[in-house]
Amino acid sequence: MNTQSRNTIWLVLWAVSFLCAEHTVTAQGKLKDKADLQFLTGLNRGFGLGTNIIFEDLSTEFPFDIRIGLGYTWLNPGNSSKARRVFINDATNGTPEKKGRNIDLRLDLLKGMTLLGNSNSYWFVGPRYSFFNGNFKYVGGNEDFDITTKQFGIGGGLESRYAISDNLKLIATAGLDYYLAAKMQGHDTAYYRDNDNVNARNKQGSDTKYKYKDADNAVDQPKFMPRLMVGIQWDF
Repeated sequence: MNTQSRNTIWLVLWAVSFLCAEHTVTAQGKLKDKADLQFLTGLNRGFGLGTNIIFEDLSTEFPFDIRIGLGYTWLNPGNSSKARRVFINDATNGTPEKKGRNIDLRLDLLKGMTLLGNSNSYWFVGPRYSFFNGNFKYVGGNEDFDITTKQFGIGGGLESRYAISDNLKLIATAGLDYYLAAKMQGHDTAYYRDNDNVNARNKQGSDTKYKYKDADNAVDQPKFMPRLMVGIQWDF
């Protein structure tokens, strides 16, 4: 992850800490608003982990709760041989190894509802931003490179909570995130949606250049990301 990505994540975490300090305690030391902390694990196209903080009852005139979240997902990054051709060259030597990860930042508006008889349920919707990294390595082939994207998206879903104790709840959430296509960069090559590409490779045995759709076909950058996760919620 580059410096800009790390700075963005630290900025979000700082904002969360600031909101906690501003909106949970008054000058008299009493709760002004309610903040809840969630920890989740499950499937987010791949295996994922997540943590959220929810701010409730921010205003009598604002009908939604607000949730800020940070997630980490291990993903299949795509097709090793195609990625090599589109971003590097036509070589086929070496044993391919690959790994992928995605860090997502999310903001949700939540509204209470009754779902399957559970009145402690919510629907939610909000914007997303992701940092995707796919690593392709060819053992014995002297190639080891990353392909990265940064994407905006939107998502929504449903969530139910089940009380375990006064301050602890079991949560189950299901939803779908959709991310917009964005610049794909790897090695010394970059592909753009408008095909104003940088150092695009030639197709095998041809003078025709690869295009964005070829890079998108080779690399599984986030697009549709179904979420099915469970976890716990701690109420402050």
